[in-house]
Amino acid sequence: MTEIPDIKAFNADIAAEFRANGGKVGGPFEGADLLLLTTTGAKSGEPRLSPLAYFTVDGKMIVVGSFAGADVDPAWVHNLRKHARAHIEVGTADYDVIARELPHAERDEIYPKLVEQAPVFGEYQSKTSRVIPLFELERV
Repeated sequence: MTEIPDIKAFNADIAAEFRANGGKVGGPFEGADLLLLTTTGAKSGEPRLSPLAYFTVDGKMIVVGSFAGADVDPAWVHNLRKHARAHIEVGTADYDVIARELPHAERDEIYPKLVEQAPVFGEYQSKTSRVIPLFELERV
């Protein structure tokens, strides 16, 4: 697993490329719909930046707490569970959002639709026994 300082540097590099190119990046995220999510740290209270793929499913902006199928949730999931208000950058726009974790029934309905758009998320779910959480981000 990648060490925390490596994740911070990776995220900072992606964010710089995203901002320099109107929301587009290359590498492993080339062609993906990407956003920059700024949460409030659950423990630190400090701003935390996470570049994430997002999906539009049934008219909802959805982000996936997959952590590539790791057995733990990514830090941003813990942050949103404690502080639902966040800020996103999408393309050249930025605005505040309220995050809502989808309840299990709704999550189970939407997850297959998400896998249709990005099959890798089916692989991630099969790698872990935890239920990968989905969050809807709604503009405030």
